[in-house]
Amino acid sequence: MESDEHTGMRVDKWLWTARLFKTRALAAEAVKGGRVHVNGLAVKPGRELRLGDELEVTVGPLRRTVIVRGAAQRRVSGKEAPTLYEETPESLAERERQSELRRLAAPLDLGGRPTKRDRRRFDAGRW
Repeated sequence: MESDEHTGMRVDKWLWTARLFKTRALAAEAVKGGRVHVNGLAVKPGRELRLGDELEVTVGPLRRTVIVRGAAQRRVSGKEAPTLYEETPESLAERERQSELRRLAAPLDLGGRPTKRDRRRFDAGRW
């Protein structure tokens, strides 16, 4: 495959097909909102992708950098989706770091929901 070969697919549709977004509408909204950059430039949802294009996708606090490796006419399964793109090593490392930070910042599990007795103690100030 040549790097300048067209995939023939809009960026919003590709994002949905590659399962980077749950719906095509969410993908289009992200592109319109400037949270998707192709080769460093903000684009419109109708921009056609080429093989080898680098996409920076920001979803919440997470930024993923992927390189387009293929396209599919229909949305692919979760197992097949990673074959459409290659995530950069820096992006993978950052996602792992963010995941670890979220895990460490998670509140401690105090045994679940308090019982009626626990709630009464708490309300009485004897907790």
